[in-house]
Amino acid sequence: MVEHSIKDSVLPAYDSPIAIRRRKWRETKDRMANVGVAAGGMAVIFAIVLIFFYLLYVVIPLFYGADVETSAEFNLQKNTVSHLTLNEYNDVALSLDMQGQLRFFAATSGETMLTPRLPLADAEISSFAKGDPSTGVFAYGFADGQALVFKQAYKISYPKDIRTITPRIEFPIGDVPLTLDAQSQSLRLLTVQSNEEQTTLAAVTADNRVVLTALLREENFMDEDEFTIERLNAEIRLPPLVTATHLVIDIDQRELYLADSDGFISYYNIQDITAPRLVQKIKAVPSGVTITVIEFLTGGISILVGRSDGHIDQWFPVRDKNNNYTLHNVRNFTDQSDPIIAIAPEYARKGFLTLDASGQFGIYHTTAERTLLIEPLIAPSQANNTVMAISPRANGMLSLTKDGQIKLLAIDNEHPDVSWHSLWEKVWYESRDQPEHLWQSSSASNDFEPKFSLTPLTFGTLKAAFYAMAIAMPLAIFGAIFTAYFMSPSMRKIVKPTIEIMEALPTVILGFLAGLWLAPIVEGNLPGVFSIFIMTPIMIVLTAWGWTQLPSSFRDRIPDGWESAILIPVVILVGVVSMMMSPSIEAWLFNSNMPQWLNDHGVGFDQRNSLVVGMVMGFAVIPTIFSITEDAIFGVPKHLTIGSLALGATPWQTLTRVVILTASPGIFSAVMIGLGRAVGETMIVLMATGNTPIMDFNIFEGFRALSANIAVEMPEAEVASSHYRVLFLAALVLFMATFVFNTVAEVVRQRLRNKYSSL
Repeated sequence: MVEHSIKDSVLPAYDSPIAIRRRKWRETKDRMANVGVAAGGMAVIFAIVLIFFYLLYVVIPLFYGADVETSAEFNLQKNTVSHLTLNEYNDVALSLDMQGQLRFFAATSGETMLTPRLPLADAEISSFAKGDPSTGVFAYGFADGQALVFKQAYKISYPKDIRTITPRIEFPIGDVPLTLDAQSQSLRLLTVQSNEEQTTLAAVTADNRVVLTALLREENFMDEDEFTIERLNAEIRLPPLVTATHLVIDIDQRELYLADSDGFISYYNIQDITAPRLVQKIKAVPSGVTITVIEFLTGGISILVGRSDGHIDQWFPVRDKNNNYTLHNVRNFTDQSDPIIAIAPEYARKGFLTLDASGQFGIYHTTAERTLLIEPLIAPSQANNTVMAISPRANGMLSLTKDGQIKLLAIDNEHPDVSWHSLWEKVWYESRDQPEHLWQSSSASNDFEPKFSLTPLTFGTLKAAFYAMAIAMPLAIFGAIFTAYFMSPSMRKIVKPTIEIMEALPTVILGFLAGLWLAPIVEGNLPGVFSIFIMTPIMIVLTAWGWTQLPSSFRDRIPDGWESAILIPVVILVGVVSMMMSPSIEAWLFNSNMPQWLNDHGVGFDQRNSLVVGMVMGFAVIPTIFSITEDAIFGVPKHLTIGSLALGATPWQTLTRVVILTASPGIFSAVMIGLGRAVGETMIVLMATGNTPIMDFNIFEGFRALSANIAVEMPEAEVASSHYRVLFLAALVLFMATFVFNTVAEVVRQRLRNKYSSL
């Protein structure tokens, strides 16, 4: 009775109110824990999905096509306008005709703003020329061999905070016509380019000669307001049977292209205007096809050749190994089938607009090789003699038919320079001798051709991960196996926390040390570094063999599991001796300078290279792989190892045939998580490499990884620009890569667990 009363006082009955309340409280806590864990898991999944869709939201506009909308449409009187321009605000236009009449008018209504008169007197106009659209320069050629150069200009003011545009005409070389042909022959074709330093004109005369004149402005270095004009002249005689149809000069006034009725293009070097040199004459179109239009792409390097079969070809000079330039047909656009009658290049991008004889209007981009839009613009009966102009911001287009019908279009074409081709395939960029994978997102030049290839960045990411894992995997996995299976518990308590605490080191510190401390040491002691890599495993094996040859009485003095401590002085000794012997080895084998020896033998060497990154990033990844692998091996049930040993297996056989197989899911997970860490590493890659986006697996050269590229360029990228969105695309690629790695790791881990769970 006494015992029963004591028990009743200590432990309440199962159905007592206290026990019921305790059970309910435990059940409540269990439910709260379940709900909390489930909510946390769902929140993590939701956050990951949200990140994915946000990245997708930013990236998707890169692949939209162009869209146009009619902003204004009205009629003017019938005209003979030969050229049309549109200002950057899409509200003022200029028309020029072959009678020398100029008219500035409102692009949205047709209302006349200004009709300037040129000093033409009674001159008979025989030709018209326009310079690069960004310069606004034009010229009229006359039947007496003279030419008049002028340019459009706009003055913008803000009276009462209202933008007011005042157009005007200027004369860069004076308002007196310039004599081009001393023989007073009619100028049948004319081309002009002008800048602050030089104005160049070229014309084809009625008697089949090409006359060139350059006016060079030379300022007085003592007084900038005083200058002299030097005139240079030259003449090219064309063969009697050649009928020139098009003549153009590049914006730098160094190259002249002449197209004839037989489809040939003659490429002249006019850098020395007094001695023009024919570089090449090439058949540019197939037989039966004629050249209808020639225009320079922005920058003046490429020419766009419109053909009578509706195709548009891009040509530009390519330099060979002997430093000679020849024209190459780089790419073709074949989405239109009727003769091209007009091409309007964009002012600041490598895109252009086209109009064909059927009234089809096209928007293209050369670098991305994209056809962004093809749609009808005007009726086929009105297409001939139609002129069009693109605004400097490429967001507006104005067309004018011979019947006076004007149409102003608003163009939505934000990211024409990005396509699958430009992101992942080789692209033949201007001034390059072959198609390449390149990343170069910005330049000081406004006519720069952006190079947005993600291939070298992805290659650099994989290269960094490969070298880091090549160093980290064997050290981490073998170290974890020894620590978990062979090492004594007391030593394991020291080694495991020491390695795991390495993961707490900030990667920015590791990157700083790699770039400023380790990289110079590696460069100065390259033979010693490789000696360490080669001699360390050899000395470890020799030390282990030597240990087995020692008398058992001596070996028994070392406690079981502490044998590995003997390797510590061995490894230190190998490192010290290797670094001390490095200068002697370098002098003996590499002429006292191994980096220079590598460069002389065609192996590029950079101080901040993949070797340095592999060493430091491997050091950063080792704790992750080691910790997970060690836990997986240490967690193998003891009855499996004891049973294996009891059946006569050696410890090594038990390790290889039981322990590692059972722990293989965890080992594989460790490797994949370490790989994901290496792929996403930023600061070490950023600070320990030269950040050069090259595709070379050479361990002595640097690279640029996706993560480092995002870190470097995102702060400087214009929000919502193509560059900005491509950087988000790089982040999406990284996101998808880590997602794939983790998914594969989980699938393989589950299969390995199912396979070896019966052990």
